[in-house]
Amino acid sequence: VSSSPLSYRFKPLQFSRTCRAADATGMATASPDKGHQPVVVALPQYVAVQPSDDIIWSLVCFMYGNPFCLGLAALIFSVKARDRKVVGDLEGARRHGSTARVLNIVATVLTSVATLLTVIVLGFFFFNW
Repeated sequence: VSSSPLSYRFKPLQFSRTCRAADATGMATASPDKGHQPVVVALPQYVAVQPSDDIIWSLVCFMYGNPFCLGLAALIFSVKARDRKVVGDLEGARRHGSTARVLNIVATVLTSVATLLTVIVLGFFFFNW
C-alpha cells in the first residue's frame, strides 16, 4: 500500500492506422499489422487511505503491559478509531488512531524498561548470593 493517496492503474492501449471504436472492455483495438506496439498509459485514481487503528497492539498492551492504565486508554482510543472509520469520518479515525499509537508506544517502552530492570536486578541478586 502506497503512502500516497494516488495510485496508478495501467491499461494497455493499442492503436492502428484507422480509428476504430473501443471494444466491449472499453479499450481501443488494433489490427495485428506489422510495426504496431502496445502503449501503456497510466491513469491516476484517487484512493482513500484507510487510517490504522492498531487494535491488536492495543489488546496486547492492555493484556500484558498496562502501566498506569495506558494499555486500557490505548484500547479505548483504538475502538473509537475503528468506530469513526466505520461511520466514514476518516479524519476522526486518523486522530484517534494516532493517539492510540502514541499510548501503545509509551506503554510498550515502559513495560520493556520495567522487564529489563527486573531481569537485571534479579540477576544481580541471584548471582551475588
